[in-house]
Amino acid sequence: MVKEFKFRGKKFDELVSMQYTELAEHFGARARRTLKRGLTDVQKKLLVKVKRMKEGKRKTVKTQSRDMIILPEMVGIKIGIHNGKEYIPIEMTEGMIGHFLGEFVRTRKDPEHKAPGIGATRGTKHVSVK
Repeated sequence: MVKEFKFRGKKFDELVSMQYTELAEHFGARARRTLKRGLTDVQKKLLVKVKRMKEGKRKTVKTQSRDMIILPEMVGIKIGIHNGKEYIPIEMTEGMIGHFLGEFVRTRKDPEHKAPGIGATRGTKHVSVK
């Protein structure tokens, strides 16, 4: 039996039918404040692209707006989120509602430590350059 998704006591169908002001009451403080103040022009354009994508005109939507809140109407589509170098495609799921796009794409790589380079320490002075 598949567990039914609920976001703070509301089913997914109820979330989709809510207005942004009602939906904001169920989000955290930062997301609630963003929705109450109104979305920026870039965020509004992203929502328009998402609605077009739902109609089947696009496969992925690319955006640099990492501060966009994931809304219920975005669930089920792929959004390419910019990490500063490239667009990383992420599939939106129900569990992501209320989070920000930037939370799912890292902007920094983990350091990869390998052997010390030439000149790094006194011990590497006698290592051949080959």
